[in-house]
Amino acid sequence: MSNSPIRVGVIGADTEASWAGASHVPALAAQPEFRLAAVATRREESARRAAEVFGAESWFADPFELIGDPSVDLVTVAVKVPAHRELVLAALAAGKAVYSESPLGATVAQTEEMAAAAGRLHTAIGLQGRHNPSVRRAGQIVAEGRLGRLLSARVAATTFGNGPESVSAYAYFDKAAAGAGFLTIAVGHVLDVVEAVLGRVTEIDARTELLWPRVRLTDTGEMSVRETPDHLDAVVKTASGAPVGVQVLAGVPAADARFSLEVRGTDGRLALTGDHPAGVQVGDLVLTSSAEFTAPDAPVASGAGPTAAEVWTGASVNVGEVYAALARDIRNRTYDTPGFAHAVHNSRLIARVEQAARTGLRQHLRP
Repeated sequence: MSNSPIRVGVIGADTEASWAGASHVPALAAQPEFRLAAVATRREESARRAAEVFGAESWFADPFELIGDPSVDLVTVAVKVPAHRELVLAALAAGKAVYSESPLGATVAQTEEMAAAAGRLHTAIGLQGRHNPSVRRAGQIVAEGRLGRLLSARVAATTFGNGPESVSAYAYFDKAAAGAGFLTIAVGHVLDVVEAVLGRVTEIDARTELLWPRVRLTDTGEMSVRETPDHLDAVVKTASGAPVGVQVLAGVPAADARFSLEVRGTDGRLALTGDHPAGVQVGDLVLTSSAEFTAPDAPVASGAGPTAAEVWTGASVNVGEVYAALARDIRNRTYDTPGFAHAVHNSRLIARVEQAARTGLRQHLRP
């Protein structure tokens, strides 16, 4: 792969406003380092249509056939979380590099299993918010001590998901066994951005709530039972020494969407802000600081895919940065891109959040 494009096969690249179509496909198209070699969906008709719309060279109605295709170098797994394990393990067994959406597994044990199976293969985990150019620059400002001794930080984050209404296709997000609820996705992404700027979380005090235990499915009119929390208030301490107040709100209308991370130090302050309705991991962020800093790099990709709903505008911004980092690692035989080992850390972190909320006891983690 040293002189030719990295050939990517995307599992889950449906044209019906899929996350893969909104984020992965345009992120790949923006970079000559990659070529969309293949797509796979669950049905022959949708797979063929995806190949036509996205410009893939081949299509598969069986994702395992895509994994076995010798022309595919990198397998992207962008399907529902309960299906990750089987697909990821098959791709790793085939010796392929793997980019999986987050959470990697439905449980901590599954995540640990896949990380162990990866060995020295290149992997990337879809915690893409930390790759945003503004997040990277904010982390640099903090690491270089330009804010002085850190005193405190606070986070306000929202998502339109996990509210009082949903659609039947997304009802699985509310089931505990799926491992894809508010904590593992919305909170997992928020805390990962906090760690990217301020260092690993070392202590957690948390409270969760289930505000909407019954969810109306707007496409069928039926009611679904939510089994997972949909609200978080927490205080965490980070390796940089800063205590951070964190609130994550679900079911917030697009007009009220907000993300802000404000950091205060003895010598200055900084703030990261955004307003994407889907959360901090989707779309670009703006960095401001009292310390002088070089402007963040321009994202390698922007906008959304050709079939994306308006709500996913900007979805390729941070995903594109993950692919750019992964391409550098594959070319240089390095392992700088957060991969499956990082997925294990994030999964264990969320497990500690759950434990803190359940027991009312502060949880301590290694930095």
